[in-house]
Amino acid sequence: MTKAPSPSASEDASAATAVPASKAVPAATASASTAASGAADPAPYAIVEACGQQFWLQPNRYYDFDRLAADVDATLTLDEVLLVSDAGGVTVGQPYVKGGQVTLRVLAHRRGPKIIVYKMRKKKKTRRKNGHRQELTRVMVESITVAGKALA
Repeated sequence: MTKAPSPSASEDASAATAVPASKAVPAATASASTAASGAADPAPYAIVEACGQQFWLQPNRYYDFDRLAADVDATLTLDEVLLVSDAGGVTVGQPYVKGGQVTLRVLAHRRGPKIIVYKMRKKKKTRRKNGHRQELTRVMVESITVAGKALA
């Protein structure tokens, strides 16, 4: 009884990746099917710099920033807009988008979840337990504007 020679690894790879022409989907049909499946124009968004971090902001959503010095129901304006995207395309700043602003409304001042910091030196009977809760400000994005034109 003899074994049939097994195909080499390169033949396996080419056989696995080859798609018969009858089953191949044209690129135009594939993109049309994704458009028909409900993928409409994406919602506008902006990437801004605030509190030493970068945030992806969308209109009518709330976000938690590090504590801001503002009263509840106050309106804030962020001018450090790094990128803006809407139906018209993407605008990237160098470093900031000219005339780009995001208007925020302060909803509440809160505290984040409790973080437990536990330090222990084994075999020394030294243990230290400490807790921390970050002070946060919850804000609602009211509008994103570029050069005075509101995107949302």
